[in-house]
Amino acid sequence: MTTSKSSPTVDRAAVINRLDSVTDPELDRSIVELGYIDDLRVESTVFVRFTLPTAWCSPAFAWMMAVDIRDSMSELSGVEHVTVRLADHMHAEEITNGVNEGRAFDAVFEDAMDGVEAVRATLDAKARLARQYRAVETLLGAGLDPEQITGLRRTDLTFDEETNRVAIATDGVVVYAPAPPLTEYVEKANETGILCEPDDRLFVTPEGTPITPEAFERVHHRARSARTNMTGQGAVCEALQDARYGRGSVER
Repeated sequence: MTTSKSSPTVDRAAVINRLDSVTDPELDRSIVELGYIDDLRVESTVFVRFTLPTAWCSPAFAWMMAVDIRDSMSELSGVEHVTVRLADHMHAEEITNGVNEGRAFDAVFEDAMDGVEAVRATLDAKARLARQYRAVETLLGAGLDPEQITGLRRTDLTFDEETNRVAIATDGVVVYAPAPPLTEYVEKANETGILCEPDDRLFVTPEGTPITPEAFERVHHRARSARTNMTGQGAVCEALQDARYGRGSVER
């Protein structure tokens, strides 16, 4: 991994914070945390090179990450140009050129069966369900029962950044719980259109419908399966990344 110091015009910490928000869509984890960034140069232009655990990772997934890197960097103040390079991948050249030239995925991969946005929507829905599992487990740990949990709405939660806790109003009482699992869930639920209105139900089925207390265990089991699948896949990818390159992360 090579890095360079930031120029005064672009804040290096801001660059890394933005990169940290880009996720591997299959794993719902930061590409910085996963050690995918192996070259970062920050001046008035930004150059980001990234590698994936294998050379045959899905081109659609690699494309999504490259686009998200490009777009997150382009939004930063002072950045005049962004170059993203995918390395050591069977479609590295097509993805690197296509993303940097602003072309569409299906214009580069004409034989692709599904559009990249359809793939992204499917992965986002799975990630939302996996995050729901963690959030519900947190609420169960705080003492809420299935009927209380299935009846919650977004407006029943009040987040406190100072204490990193969330206050949950239910049945005329207030219960406190650690905020991160709920914060991460609400973020993805917003992104996937589950929480469009303040009074929307907080948790829904994989199909997006409200959960009845009777269906709680079945839906929670499906959410746990999604979580287990992503965790297992993440462990495989980490092992492959270790074997291929060794662990590394961009210097903050």
